[in-house]
This record gives sequence, structure tokens and C-alpha cells, in this order.
Amino acid sequence: MTARLFVTLAIVLGVTAAGEFIEPSGRRLYADLTQLVAGAAAAWICFAAARSRDGLQRRWRLLLGFGLAGWALIRLWWLLQDVMLPDRPVTMLSDFGFFLLPACLVVALLQAPYTRPRPVPTSARRDQLALLIDSVLIAGSLLALVWSTVPRDWFHWSGQPTGLIVAAAGYAISDLVLATMVMLLLLTRPDSRVARRPLALGGLALVAFGVSDTLRLVHLADGPLAPWQSAGHLLGPALLAVAALWSRPADPPAPVERGEREWLHLLLPYVPVTATGVMIAINSGAGKPLSPFEAYLGWLGLGLVVARQMFTIVDNTVLLERVSEGQRRLRHQAYHDPLTGLANRALFRERLSEALGSRPVAVLFADLDDFKLINDSFGHAMGDRVLHAIAERMQRCVSPDDLVARLGGDEFAVLLDHSPAEAEPTGHRILAALREPFAIDGHTVGVGASIGLVVPEPGEPMTADALLRRADAAMYASKRRGKGAMARYAGTNDGGPNADLPHLLAQALGSGNPAAAGFEVFYQPIVRFTDGATVAVEALARWTSPVAGPVHPDVFVSVAERTGLVAAIDDFVLEQACTDAAALAGIYGRPIDMHVNVSAARLGQTGLEESVVTALSRSGVPASRLVLEITETRRIQDLATAAAVVERLRSYGVRIALDDFGSGFNALAQLHSLPVDIVKLDATLTDVDIAPDRAGALCRSVLTICTDLNIVVVAEGIETPSRAHALAELGCLVGQGYLFGQPGPLHRLKPPMIPAQPVPPSSAAHLAN
Repeated sequence: MTARLFVTLAIVLGVTAAGEFIEPSGRRLYADLTQLVAGAAAAWICFAAARSRDGLQRRWRLLLGFGLAGWALIRLWWLLQDVMLPDRPVTMLSDFGFFLLPACLVVALLQAPYTRPRPVPTSARRDQLALLIDSVLIAGSLLALVWSTVPRDWFHWSGQPTGLIVAAAGYAISDLVLATMVMLLLLTRPDSRVARRPLALGGLALVAFGVSDTLRLVHLADGPLAPWQSAGHLLGPALLAVAALWSRPADPPAPVERGEREWLHLLLPYVPVTATGVMIAINSGAGKPLSPFEAYLGWLGLGLVVARQMFTIVDNTVLLERVSEGQRRLRHQAYHDPLTGLANRALFRERLSEALGSRPVAVLFADLDDFKLINDSFGHAMGDRVLHAIAERMQRCVSPDDLVARLGGDEFAVLLDHSPAEAEPTGHRILAALREPFAIDGHTVGVGASIGLVVPEPGEPMTADALLRRADAAMYASKRRGKGAMARYAGTNDGGPNADLPHLLAQALGSGNPAAAGFEVFYQPIVRFTDGATVAVEALARWTSPVAGPVHPDVFVSVAERTGLVAAIDDFVLEQACTDAAALAGIYGRPIDMHVNVSAARLGQTGLEESVVTALSRSGVPASRLVLEITETRRIQDLATAAAVVERLRSYGVRIALDDFGSGFNALAQLHSLPVDIVKLDATLTDVDIAPDRAGALCRSVLTICTDLNIVVVAEGIETPSRAHALAELGCLVGQGYLFGQPGPLHRLKPPMIPAQPVPPSSAAHLAN
């Protein structure tokens, strides 16, 4: 199709051009005929090219087609008048019909800002109006410059009607304005080279029209320049048709040189204005007065410059508003939690620092109790919705002057910026509000919270971090009392039930000698049901703080997880267990396996492999005697990475166990993804003596799956002989619990009452044999 259109266009141009130069008589009649044919052919090509396109590419081709069709119809009108009235005078009324083509071209060019965005985005309407003003401003300046320098005797207007002169000048001026628009679009609108090609061809067409229209303006009567006048009117439609046929795929947009483009866009309209002003000043200084036309152009240029500056001022105002809005949005994002919309830790700490020392304040620190069970049971999407609902309830419990913040995860804090006497009632209102179940998507979800309250003493020097640590310590005191309550900070770093646990824990683990700070390792036996033989022990951390006294493992492990100190506890237990391996072998009469807990979060971090290798090499314990129990206090985010770490550990000979299987985050997905050797059933799945049907079915299913995967099962929470017997009947042969011994320090462990044969360490499967 495109080839046929090109051939048609070439034939039309060839015939019309040849006829223009070889037929000297009746030149005006032949000129109108050739231009009619060229215009009609170009219009047909534009309409044909538009059919295969859509959107903007279709619109501007249709506009070209309508403009060229109108241009050809006026030529047809001229041709009919030439035939019927060969001696007719040329009138202004018939000339005005040719302005249909420039009008369509203006509309087509004003579509360009949609596809060639400026570096600083603006509205399309404003961009189009600015383009039109810039084009008229530049064209008017150039016109004034030319008018002041070109001699008047170049123009042959004698005997011509004024209307004809005005129409001829209008053609040339419209061509100049349109060509200026094309130049501005090519210089200031970034786009791919291929997409700019039709615009460049359109600019060449306007130059061709402009040359012919300028020659006609200079010499209105027929003369030696008449053939050249017609040449531009033939070449212009041809170039517009070629632009419409251009169909190569666009290249990716070139990178925008933002600064260069913007400066060019701002300065380009004023270059010809400045040059024109200089020329007029020179002429005025030489005693040459301004003509009325030059004065009119000067006032027009001044008005356009004022209008352009108004647009620039509006641009700057809009840009400043956008920058200010962007800064406000970034500040809000930096200081607010994206899920709940509450203040985050940074804003809370900043506001707390401002309030301290200037007015009485109080801080409530709330931690949701067992919130991970909601995520595990209903999914994280439901957990996020519950957190959002909790935030709304907490805000309703405080005054507008108070600040509610989400510090992270399931931790919230409230800065009470009023009388401290209102702190406790506010805390109790929050507890009561959170005890009410949440109804979300047909589910009823209950959430509890433990709250710590701290009120600084008047005049007591206090930092925001120290105050938050005290509130955190009070919250943990509340958890130790049974959760779901509020505790007021009543201690200091010197001791007390509300001692600053995060600070004390960091001191104990950061000293390099946790044992001297009250840490020790307890051991609990893992027993084979068939003969009561101890086949392994689990090493468990215990902490008796010299300041706070005995701290429950759930509390200090949770604090360590939150403060990033859990790796130090894991490494201490690992080193101590490997060191005690020889003494354990002496107690039980043979080498036995050691189970050491490792936080699941460490599977995605560096350092675990190095710690294991170092502990084994220092103690000389065979890697086959070490079992690492993956304890999931938090969800494993990247199972693929965790599986790779587990495989590397197993390559040393270390065995891997999933701890507390059936509770928390442990599930079949982890069993499928992680290459483990042992599964430790949580106590919630081993009460087969109490609920033999339900618990027995679940336990039997897990045992079947693990047997097929060659995984050993260890039952936890064995407290009665009947439970051990029931589990043995189901096929679980190894267990751990108070029935066989509570965790105790090394010096309190006793040899088994029933002698047992040595158990080989080569495989986890041997534990059940």
C-alpha cells in the first residue's frame, strides 16, 4: 500500500513539474491545475495512511487530509474561475479559503505536547498555549527584524488591492508561525529520532510553502518568479504526504538532558526579541523613525512577552507547590507507619525528646500478646487488618493532644502529653478496648496486650531512649505477671521487678563473658521409650541477672530477638554445650547427641556456619553428635536461602531438627522446603492420652509423613507414663519432657536408672532403633 502511494505521488509530481516548465502559455491555468492535482493526491494519501492507524497517529493524519482537501477545493474554485473568467481580477475573498490548511496544521501541531512531554510536567492546555505564544512571539520578532532591514523597493505592490496584499502577507506570516512551532517542538520536546521524522518533514513542507508565499508577497503580479512560486506549492503537499506515509517503528525515547532542554525552552523565545530590539534601537539612534507597522509589531511583542512571563510565573508557582507537596509527602512517609498511618518510631522519639524537660509527660508501651498466632492462623493480610483496627481503637482512647505510634511489628506506644495522673486510666481504657474481639471478614479475632507505663520523676534528667527502655522493661514485667495487664515502672538499673531488661541483656552479652553475667546452660534428656535410655540432651539457656534476678527464658529470648542479641545467646549455648560434651559422655557412660537451639532468623544471616565450625573444632566433638534445632520465633522470609544454609551445615555432618513442629510458624511448608533430619512435635500435638481421637489422628499423620521422608520424630511435653505409652503405640519411639527429667545444670545431671547399650551416632534414624 505504501509503495503504491509513493509511486502515485512521484508520477503526479513529475507530470505537474514538467508541465509547469514546458508550457509557457496559460501559466496561471496550468498552475492551478497542477496544484489541484498535487493537493488532492496528498489529501488522498493522508486519508489512506490514517485508516491503518489509531489514536494521535490517526488524528494528525486526518487533520492533514482535511487541510489539504480544503486547499485542493480552493484550487478547484480558482481553476473554474480561470476557465470561465480568464481575465478576472484576483480577489481577497477567494484567497481566504487557503487558510483552512494552516488552521488544520496548527491544530495538528498542538497535539505534539501530548507525545513529547517537557522535562517539568505541566498541563496539556497550558503547554499548548505556551507553544502558540512562543511561536507568535518568535515569528513576530523575526518579521519586525526583516521589515526593518529589507528595502521597500523590493516589493512590487503598485496597483494591487489592499485586501490582496493583506491575504498574501497572511500566507507568509502563517507559514512563518507554523515553521516556528515545528522548530520549537524539535528543539524543546525530547523524543526518539524516528518519531521526530514526520515532524521534520512537515517543517520542510512549511518552508516550501513559505518560500512560495513569500515570493508571491514580494511580487504579486505575474512575472519571472511565477514558476518558482508554484514549485513550493507542489513540493509542500508532497512532503506532507511523505510525512503521513512514514511508518517505521519508533525507537526508544532518548534520555532527556533535563537542564539543557529546560534552559533552551526558556531562552529560545527571547533571542529574536532581543535581536529585534537591538536593531530597532540602532535605527532609532540613526534618526530612522518607526513605521506604524513596526510600532504595531513592537506593542504585539511586548504584550506577548508579558503573557509569556505570566505563564513562567504560574509555572514557577506550580513547581514550588509541587516541591512543597513532595516534601510534605516525603516527611509524612519518613515519620509515619505506612500500614496504620500512625506515627513511627522516629517521629515518636522526636516528639518525646521535645516534650522531656519542658512539661510533664507519660509513656505507655504496648506489646500485643501472641500476635504471631493470628498471622499463622489467618494469614498476614488478616494480621495487617487487625493491626489497622487496633491503631484506630487506640487513637479513640486518647485525647487529640496525645501521640499514638507504631514502633514496629506488634509494638505500640502512646505519648501522653497531659497530666501524668491520666496515664493509668488511659492505659486501662486501651486494655479494655483491645479485649473486645475484632470482627473482620466474618472472623472474630481476639487480641490481648501487655502495657508498660513510665512516668518520669519531676526534675529527673531523662533521655527519650532511656524512657523508652523503662517503658519496655515495665511491659515485660506485665508479661511476667501473666499478660493482658499493665505494669508501672518502679525500678531502676540497680534492680527491682521492672529492671531495664534490654539494657541489662545488652550489658551481659556484650561483656564477652555471658557466664560471668549470670548466663548458664541447662540440659534436658531426650529418652528412648523402649528402654528408657537417654539418647541425647537438649541444651537450654538460662539467665539469672545480678540486677533483676532470675529472668524467664521466654522473656529474655523475646528481648534478644527484638534487640538483635539472639545470635550471641545461640553462640554461647553452642560453645558451652560442645565444651561440656566430654562431661556428658562421662555421666551417661557413652558419647550422646547434643541438641542446640538456633533462631530461624540466623538462616538468612552470616556467621552461623562459622560459629558451628569454630565450636566443633575447639571441642573436638564429632559433627555427627551435634543437632541444631531451628526455633522459629519469627517467620522464615526466604525459604530457598534457608535451605541452602541447612544443606551446607549438613555437609559438615551436622543434623538439623525442626523445633516445636505444629505451633507458631512451623508447618508442612517448612518440612517440604528444608532438608531436616528430625522433627520435634510440639506438646499441643502429643496429648494423645487426653484426646486420643483428635490428637492421635494428627500425631499419626505426622508420623506417617516423617517415616516416608526418613525423618525421626521426637515428642515433646511428655509428663505422664500413659502419654509415653500411647505415643509408643502410635510409632513414636523417642520423647522429651518432665517425666524423664527437668532441665538442669551439668553438675545436677544423674546417670540413667536403667543401664543402656551405646547408641551409634552415625544417623538420626538410630535414635529410634
